[in-house]
Amino acid sequence: MAQKQSKGREAAKTSKTATHYWSGEVTRHSNALDLESGVFTWDDPARIARSLKRSAEHSVRRKADPYRSAMSMLTFYINRAGKDLSDERRKVLEQAKDELRKAFGRTAH
Repeated sequence: MAQKQSKGREAAKTSKTATHYWSGEVTRHSNALDLESGVFTWDDPARIARSLKRSAEHSVRRKADPYRSAMSMLTFYINRAGKDLSDERRKVLEQAKDELRKAFGRTAH
């Protein structure tokens, strides 16, 4: 039985590694959007939003409407970074969400 537990732990490690690799690949090589290099590292939320909007509107591979595709990619990145995202970076990216809503005319009245 000890061997089965050992194999289970190895499988869990492999699975976690594969998950990290998968999410990193999605961020770098999205099948829906061609992102500008380093878009999520920029300090200007409006610039991030403009870039995501442009990428989403020009994509012919996306499955959802441009707004959903852009917002999904931004949210995916924020969630993927999780606790490793600094408060300052999280604030910029959350502001980028607000800018993205404005860019697509999705603000609440």
